[in-house]
Amino acid sequence: MLKKERHDLIMRQINLHNRVLTSDLVQLLNVSEDTIRRDLQELADNNQLIKVHGGALSTSYQSSFNDQNVYARDAKICIAKKTIPLIKDGMVILTGGGTTIIELVKQLPENLQATFFTISPFVAIELAKYAKIEVILIGGLFSKNSQVTYGGHVITQLSEINADLCLLGTSAMHPVNGLTDTDWEINQLKKTMLNSCKFAAVLCISEKLNTTQRLKVAPLENIHYLVTELDGTSAELDPYRIKSLMIL
Repeated sequence: MLKKERHDLIMRQINLHNRVLTSDLVQLLNVSEDTIRRDLQELADNNQLIKVHGGALSTSYQSSFNDQNVYARDAKICIAKKTIPLIKDGMVILTGGGTTIIELVKQLPENLQATFFTISPFVAIELAKYAKIEVILIGGLFSKNSQVTYGGHVITQLSEINADLCLLGTSAMHPVNGLTDTDWEINQLKKTMLNSCKFAAVLCISEKLNTTQRLKVAPLENIHYLVTELDGTSAELDPYRIKSLMIL
């Protein structure tokens, strides 16, 4: 495989999943770990990604306030607008992090009255711009890779919440394997968040559909809403049409 082809495949994985592991790229591209490290360094030198220990991060994931760097921003804005009707005055809402959630926050009604719990400082800062929204940032250890708080203290706090609605992004979604991710700590957070709400909505660009990562978060049956930029009647979404899941 040519270097240009490897770089294109690496960037696709970065754009889809926000972060990649060196070990996963070695397996995916069938090359040595040294080759992947050199590829990541070259891409980092060209400001296409951010190289970290064990892998790399998307520049948009690391710089959430720079709209120009957000991958598939138009699709994420579409998803955000389709999610807004789920949010009502007086609700208690729990959110994860990521650029899709931040785009959602930017689309909220100006006079919305609600309480938001979040594990993302970036999301909290965006929420703080709304005069009538109470913002509660759940504190703990801070993940430089995922840009959210994590750890036992965070999980304990999450488990004490009974939210009306949980809003989550995802690294991958599959009709059989459900929600999956690559980070053990993030998996535990998401599992706890799904158990701490009455209804859960997953916000997912269509490119992440029919993909699977190594660690399972939850089956489709644990989710109430799937929101993508696709038309809700699209045939691409047919494998996700189960009784308990509403597709927006």
